[in-house]
Amino acid sequence: MTGERLYDRLGGREGIADVVDDFYAQLVGDDELGEFFADADIKRLRETQTDFLCEVAGGPETYDGPSVRDAHLHVPFAPAHIDRAVELLYRSLEEHGVPDEDADAVVEAVTAYQEELLARPDDE
Repeated sequence: MTGERLYDRLGGREGIADVVDDFYAQLVGDDELGEFFADADIKRLRETQTDFLCEVAGGPETYDGPSVRDAHLHVPFAPAHIDRAVELLYRSLEEHGVPDEDADAVVEAVTAYQEELLARPDDE
């Protein structure tokens, strides 16, 4: 598999969408994080998260939604919430047979945006 893109190793858009669907099911059902998704359009979130992960994994899709910061300004995440979401993301990746090295790459791509996820409207 040398030279194969992460996107391909994850199963392309279909494989990534499967992981994202599982991940959001876990987020919604989680005692700590579920409240953040009570009024959310989960279908739309799954689609945009799939586009985002496809792009960062080297696929042909592009994420053209709002910036990560702008999309999450209204969500009062704390660092512990991000940590919990990472746990659930790793669980979803494992349940879909994603090798550890590739799972780490996916999580690194997401956690690179931690500052934006934690931003508040009054932050400069």
